[in-house]
Amino acid sequence: MEHITLLLTIVVVTALVFDFTNGFHDTANAMATTISTGAMKPKTAVAMSAVLNLVGAFLSVEVAKTISSGLVNEEGIQPEVIFAALVGAILWNLLTWLVGLPSSSSHALMGGLIGATIASVGLGGVNGGVVVTKVLIPAIAAPLVAGLAAMLASRLTYRLGRNADRKTTDKGYRAGQIASAGLVSLAHGTNDAQKTMGIITLALVAGGILVPGSNPPVWVIVSAGLAIALGTYLGGWRIIRTMGKGLTDLQPQQGFAAQTSAAAVILSSSNLGFSLSTTHSCSGAVMGAGLGRKGGVVRWSTATRMFVAWGLTLPAAGLVAALSEYVTRQGTWGVIAVAAFLIASCTAIWFISRRQVVDHTNVNETETEAEAPGVVTTAIAAVTPPPAGTLTDDLKTTIPAPAPTDPAAPAATATV
Repeated sequence: MEHITLLLTIVVVTALVFDFTNGFHDTANAMATTISTGAMKPKTAVAMSAVLNLVGAFLSVEVAKTISSGLVNEEGIQPEVIFAALVGAILWNLLTWLVGLPSSSSHALMGGLIGATIASVGLGGVNGGVVVTKVLIPAIAAPLVAGLAAMLASRLTYRLGRNADRKTTDKGYRAGQIASAGLVSLAHGTNDAQKTMGIITLALVAGGILVPGSNPPVWVIVSAGLAIALGTYLGGWRIIRTMGKGLTDLQPQQGFAAQTSAAAVILSSSNLGFSLSTTHSCSGAVMGAGLGRKGGVVRWSTATRMFVAWGLTLPAAGLVAALSEYVTRQGTWGVIAVAAFLIASCTAIWFISRRQVVDHTNVNETETEAEAPGVVTTAIAAVTPPPAGTLTDDLKTTIPAPAPTDPAAPAATATV
């Protein structure tokens, strides 16, 4: 019993560490567009997001129940399995943060849990139907739905404001961005903080502290909310830079459309109990908003690297978790060895990240080179009417102006 108590303590602490990494890894989901368009200052934006993430953690437990009692069979799952799952998820979060790729913390956690469970009890320990209906299908549908909604919303905002003063509309949309960013933060807390609640609850069930099917205790909800809020406040500046400037260049109208669309998708999925990736939803919305403006360019080279990371998340986290589970199964020395490996790896990643620091002072700077419009962008732009007052340098053309009244006057040109 002492071993189980000690191991459960290690699992709970590790779960909260994962929740912390989830916070700073996913700050970009809510605040990248708000920061990149100048609607809010970086530090103010992440502070607001942190508070709303904490509030969102108390709004629902549906996703937590999906994680704790739906994804894998509770019987036969030992605390060592949960610990190994968290190791795989944390390392994947930190690696993708290091290279600035907005991958899914949710899928890292679920991939780790699936891999560790298979290594422990075999394929029978995983509920395949739940994986397909509540993980894989939403993973594909979420970015498509959010992207389409954001693209249509962007077109609508430009159409509605085509005769309005540009400065007035920008100011209004920046205010709207602040409100929609707050909604995304609230949705993120409602969805992502619950995943850690579910993992801790599953560990408590595995250790015999709770009965199967139990809801997360209050102390679990509070600790998970605080951990994700703290991580959010520190800000995942590398990923904020990629999502705010690396995927596309957004104007306030597009930022508002992207965040509102993403929030609607995330909140809907939370109420249905789908363990949705907020990263997939927000990234899809940003790209959709980029395609919703005439002349908007999605940088597909960056998007392709992001898609590859999405595809690798489940298997990569699962493989690390399976190997970790094999070592932890050897006894106390195995648990200590895996814990030491996790600490050493996290420390090494941190020191590597210090070679090129990205923080609130340079988050809007980007080294991404200008990318020519691709096939998708060109096709959509061809059927999209240009929004009034939003011409960009890449769309400017020079045409002859009306002939001067004085025949001796030199010919002039007008830029439109």
